[in-house]
Amino acid sequence: MTEDAKTSEPHPVPAVSVVGPGDGETIVLGTTRMRILEDGSRTGHRLAIAESVLAPHTQGPPQHRHTRHDEGFYVLAGTVRFTVGDEDHDATAGTLVMVPPGTPHTFANPTDRPAVMLSTFTPDLYVQYFRDLRDVLAAGRPLTPQATSDAMSRYATEPATDPA
Repeated sequence: MTEDAKTSEPHPVPAVSVVGPGDGETIVLGTTRMRILEDGSRTGHRLAIAESVLAPHTQGPPQHRHTRHDEGFYVLAGTVRFTVGDEDHDATAGTLVMVPPGTPHTFANPTDRPAVMLSTFTPDLYVQYFRDLRDVLAAGRPLTPQATSDAMSRYATEPATDPA
């Protein structure tokens, strides 16, 4: 076969993924409801996307660092307080927060209204962490700091014990 013939052969077109308003995998962790819109299985594990609804006065995870992935948060509604090291940033609807690997961070909803955010994980490594936490709760075990830390450690993440 000639080189011209090889390059002119049809290539399979990747399937387009459409996740409707009621679709996706739902994970409830305390006062946070997460809907996995893309778990990485249709992006070659390059990207995962989740929508999270934080109830009023929801405390987020312990401050932590990811060593192998970026995490992005786009606030769709309400206010989300991001703590990065020892700095607080109150992000309102329309705000994007990008957290590169190695940066200590956490988030919370300190207000009396729900907050909604879209999160990205590149690569998709961290989605399974949320599934693991769900499984801990489903087994009737509490989400202790040790259980959370153990789950984090499986996904290149560690609690941030210092803000630097």
